[in-house]
Amino acid sequence: MRKRVVLASSNKHKLKEIKAILDDFEFDLVALDEINLGHLEIEETGTTFEENAYIKAKTVADLTGEITLADDSGLEVDALDGAPGVYSARYAGEPSNDIKNNKRLIGALEGIPTSERTARFVSMIVMLFPNGDKLEAKGTLEGVIGHSPAGHNGFGYDPLFIVPELNRCLAELSTDEKNEISHRANALKQLKTLLRNYHESSSHQ
Repeated sequence: MRKRVVLASSNKHKLKEIKAILDDFEFDLVALDEINLGHLEIEETGTTFEENAYIKAKTVADLTGEITLADDSGLEVDALDGAPGVYSARYAGEPSNDIKNNKRLIGALEGIPTSERTARFVSMIVMLFPNGDKLEAKGTLEGVIGHSPAGHNGFGYDPLFIVPELNRCLAELSTDEKNEISHRANALKQLKTLLRNYHESSSHQ
C-alpha cells in the first residue's frame, strides 16, 4: 500500500525532483498547496541547513501527523567564511530577489582572484516519520564563483556558479544536465540509500 509524504514546500521544481526518487518506495509526495497548507509560512530560525530542514519538517509533521520531508539548501563561499549560507535566498534583503543577490555576491568578491573563489551548493534533506524516526541526507556540489553572470537556465546563483569539470555555469546547463549533478540530486541519491536500508531494517523487526 502506497503511503503519502508531505513536502514542506509548494515548490513545483522540488516536488518533481523528489517525487521521482520516492516513487521507487511507493510513496506519494504532495506539496503544501495540495493539502490546503499553501499559506503556511515557516520561520527558519536555524543557523545551519540541518536545523532549518528539521524545523520545516517538524512543523508540517506536527500539523498533519503524516510522514514529512523538507529540504534546506544554499550557497557557501569559502572567501566569505561560508556566507551567504542559510541566508542565501535573502542575501540582499527581503523580499528575496535573485538578481540583487547575485549583484551583492559579485560585489562581495570584488578583487578576489578566480583561484580563491571556491564555493559549494549544499542541500540538506530531513524526512520524519510519525513514530519519531528521522532520516537525514546531505548533498553538495563544488564549484567556483564567476566574475559575471552567464546562461539563462536555472535560478538563484546558477548564473555565477561554475562547475570546473564542465567549465560552464549551472545556468548554461539543461535542466536534465543540472539534475544529474546538483547538490539536491546528490542528497536525494543518499536519501534513496538510507530509505532502502530503513525499509529493510523495518521489515525485519
